[in-house]
Amino acid sequence: MNMDERIKRINALYHKSQNEGLTDEEKLEQSILRQEYVDSIKRNMKAQLDNIEIERPDGTIEKLKPSYKKKKE
Repeated sequence: MNMDERIKRINALYHKSQNEGLTDEEKLEQSILRQEYVDSIKRNMKAQLDNIEIERPDGTIEKLKPSYKKKKE
C-alpha cells in the first residue's frame, strides 16, 4: 500500500468512526496506519535535514551538523 492509499484509508476510517464507530480490528488498523504515516514523515524530515548544506560568505560549503540526534553517553 503506497502512502496515498494509506492516507485515503486513514481518512475513510476517521469518517466511519465519526458516523458509525469502528470495530476493534478497524481501530487497530487505524492505529497502525497512523503510526506508519508518522514514521514516514519523520524519516522524510530526517532525510531532508541530513542533506542541508550551508554556504559560508567565503564560498565554502558545509553540511549541517546533525545536532538533532541524541548523543550517546
